[in-house]
Amino acid sequence: MSRVNLVIIWHMHQPQYREPVSGRYVLPWTRLHALKDYWGMVRVLGEFPGVHATFNFVPLLAEQIEEYASGKFRETWFDIAFAAAESLAPEQKREAIERAFQVNGNFLHRWPRFAELHAQVQAAGTEASVAHFSSRDWCDLQVLSQLAWMDEEYIARDPVVTELSRKGQNFTEADKAALREKQMELLAAVLPEYRTAAERGQIEISTTPYYHPILPLLCDTDIARVANAHTPLPHPAFRYPEDAREQLVRARTFHERTFGRPPVGLWPSEGSVSDESLEIAMELGFKWFATDEGVLGRTRNIGFWRDASGFPENAADLYTPWRLERPKGAMNGFFRDHYLSDLVGFVYSRMDAGAAADDLHRRIREIGDREPGGRTATVSVILDGENAWEYYPGNGREFLRQFYRRIEQDPEIRALTASEAIAANRNAPTLQGIFPASWINANFDVWIGHAEDVRAWDLLRDAREAYGRAAERRGWSGTAIGDARMARAHEALLAAEGSDWCWWYGPEHASANDAEFDALYREHLTEIYAALGEPAPDALAHPIKRAPERAQRRAPESFIEAKVDGRESSYFEWMGAGSYASERRSSTMHGRSSVLGDLYYGFGKDHFYLRVDPIPEAIAEIPEFQMRLTIWDSRETRITLGVHHGKVADVVIEQGGICLLHPEPSVQAAYGKILELGVARDMFDLDGRKALLLRVALWEGGLPVDVLPAQGMIEAELGEENFGW
Repeated sequence: MSRVNLVIIWHMHQPQYREPVSGRYVLPWTRLHALKDYWGMVRVLGEFPGVHATFNFVPLLAEQIEEYASGKFRETWFDIAFAAAESLAPEQKREAIERAFQVNGNFLHRWPRFAELHAQVQAAGTEASVAHFSSRDWCDLQVLSQLAWMDEEYIARDPVVTELSRKGQNFTEADKAALREKQMELLAAVLPEYRTAAERGQIEISTTPYYHPILPLLCDTDIARVANAHTPLPHPAFRYPEDAREQLVRARTFHERTFGRPPVGLWPSEGSVSDESLEIAMELGFKWFATDEGVLGRTRNIGFWRDASGFPENAADLYTPWRLERPKGAMNGFFRDHYLSDLVGFVYSRMDAGAAADDLHRRIREIGDREPGGRTATVSVILDGENAWEYYPGNGREFLRQFYRRIEQDPEIRALTASEAIAANRNAPTLQGIFPASWINANFDVWIGHAEDVRAWDLLRDAREAYGRAAERRGWSGTAIGDARMARAHEALLAAEGSDWCWWYGPEHASANDAEFDALYREHLTEIYAALGEPAPDALAHPIKRAPERAQRRAPESFIEAKVDGRESSYFEWMGAGSYASERRSSTMHGRSSVLGDLYYGFGKDHFYLRVDPIPEAIAEIPEFQMRLTIWDSRETRITLGVHHGKVADVVIEQGGICLLHPEPSVQAAYGKILELGVARDMFDLDGRKALLLRVALWEGGLPVDVLPAQGMIEAELGEENFGW
């Protein structure tokens, strides 16, 4: 009898990157991740037949991969990357520079010539590079920007790709054509590899609602108030459970056509669940779902706080499948171990592959060892199947091989598919209902917790109502809309219901592609009206994402050594620091005037220092708040300071999603008239880096009150004098 049944679920997801009218792919991430991640993830598992796993494929992702594999796709970056270097127009060269270097530094520095081209652009600027790069430069940039996304197996063993990688520079047009052919070969191999693995019984393939919507919010946006009573909501509510059903019906139909059998399991988009949405899934034939431990904790009104070794309280509740029983049916539920999953996602990339695999294997064994009465623990490790690996050496393949090998050789651990784990545990405890929430913070705030989110939902509801009115008019003499136009409007509506749009609204997330995501969302909504023959609202012409605020910026001029005491101890204390001074004193957020004023930052010998000056009359109205500081180097560091009646009461540090148990040696913080912070310099990855990305937000009662900057991140230059740049 095994001590642990290990359920690994790799979630594969990319949003809709196609423009609704032209069908052109605006962004290339489906193609690039298909090349770098999707084929290789299931291929490497095949080396360890004793290890079974579950792969969750969002139908929309699989549909896009199918289109790429057919060769009948349009993508601007693909066309530019494989065009003859001599034929590139200036605007194509600008886009090449913009796209080519959107890659992790691990891959940028893998080929010295790629890093050299990046350094040239950084030094000269885009326009000078467009004007002065040679044909050799452009050809090398094109090939290396695509080679960086090829699968590790191809780089190591395919004769063509291996030779291109070895060559590293001075590429020819023939080299470029050969790489293009290999990309098409690899794209065509992705989905068949999954079908083959499923047919031999090593993997189970589960699904997600078709366009990756947040099902509980499609059923009723008001449900967000259950998890957070202060969540701002659209009014009237968006309430279309029939759309939630349609997203699931389409997922089942597509899945059966693509993989040869209907799906048994469901990873609801972002682990978002509610009784109403899961009852729909039960009626359609789904047998299991998965979400996060936070949802189970709120359902059971318990916590899973970890001890120093990472072992949770209430482990018996976490390490078992549960059976959700409702009047309309029943489903089994898996609740992921958030701690273990985040170690894979954010921490092990910084360790030697063997040491990381040993640590994860040891932790899983320890869970089994600590189960009372010889009971078998069911441990669920669930995370994205693509986003973590670029931070690992060799795209994480050595870590996966080392980990799979240890699991396969351990007789006390069985790695099972989700359905196999259910069959092995037929006496699951029961739940009569489930707390409505997502896997992020056990609420829905990321998708509906900010004014930008609410505006997006309002626009979606208005478009949905327009579609509903048109559907009701069908059959009326002289007013009916043809089937093709209604189908076109319906498709755009379902695409607009996807969760990815609101992921980028609000202060939580930002990327270099924010404006493109915003425009693409509004294009889907506009397409609904165009298909219905109605004028689109003027509001759809205006961005939802806040425009960048006007601010004065100054780079650091020298080292600083601040005394962290919450006040400006001397005139010279912050002299030479970098600064960000916003010109937005009269703006509002959640109905309140701006609270955050100026920001100063800089490095000392051993610390990174940060100072935030709140606006006195505004901060006086908020006796208790959180200051959340997000700093990016190669990963995210989040520092949360709890301020109660004018004093810093608590400090929490999360790095790469993992909470540091003892933050005191790493952080000094004080609040008086100003907030001052000193963070140990060795907390950051500064090797070869010219700037950190920084954002500061003030929260009250679980909601953001003010954020600096209003959009994106502050590029906090480290300063030439600091590191000799």
